[in-house]
Amino acid sequence: FEERSRGKALAPQVKREAIGSMITQHHLSERRACRLVGLSRDSYRHPPQADQVTVELHEKILEIAHARRRFGYRRIHDLLRPQFPGVNHKRVYRLYRQANLAVRRRKKGKRPVNERVPLQLARKVNEVWSMDFVSDSLSGGRRLKYLTVADDFSHESVDIAVDFGISGQYVTRVLDRAALFRGYPQAVRTDNGPEFTSRAFMAWALAHGIRHILIQPGRPMQNGYIESFNGKFRDEHLNECWFETLHQARKAVAVWRADYNEVRPHSS
Repeated sequence: FEERSRGKALAPQVKREAIGSMITQHHLSERRACRLVGLSRDSYRHPPQADQVTVELHEKILEIAHARRRFGYRRIHDLLRPQFPGVNHKRVYRLYRQANLAVRRRKKGKRPVNERVPLQLARKVNEVWSMDFVSDSLSGGRRLKYLTVADDFSHESVDIAVDFGISGQYVTRVLDRAALFRGYPQAVRTDNGPEFTSRAFMAWALAHGIRHILIQPGRPMQNGYIESFNGKFRDEHLNECWFETLHQARKAVAVWRADYNEVRPHSS
């Protein structure tokens, strides 16, 4: 015990645990165990109590972590700063670890080596909108279809439409509605789905002078911005919700989209 106690300096909490182990497992007296570890008996008997601010901070971390399960301690720290100004990220990390919180890493499957086509970086808002579809279902089994539209420059969710079926003409109505508030994009990027290669959609793009960027079949990462957005949408919304009606799904999507655009901190 004396050789161990002369090694690397230990934190008080670790020393208390070591003393407790000596007393219960090796039947040493409290006085001798404290002397070996290098901690006073008074400090061992009276561990520090968390103040009110720390208790509130701990409870808030748990609340955010359970509501946003894909958030690590850094994003939780970003959300805490308005309510706890000046809070240190190391303090948040310590409380985060004490609560045994961690974001589970996704297992990545092995993919064949292909030549990557780099995305052209947008330089301003409304330069390029990326679009794709996400599938889901109601509790009764009926399929739902989500049209997700994101701005490549600001990474903002332009719109998310939900319905049982979405045609090419439906897509144009969604984009016209979004354009009322923010204007039309210079270009749109899509895959080769029938909704995006339909006569209605192609005629819409031509009529508004919008360049249509079609990715190569089987190369979803050429539309990487919307793929990344859809991953967040699935993890933070679809995997956490179970809807009974279309109206309920639309209402929940509107709440999530407002939170994504106005509250949620983004790593970019």
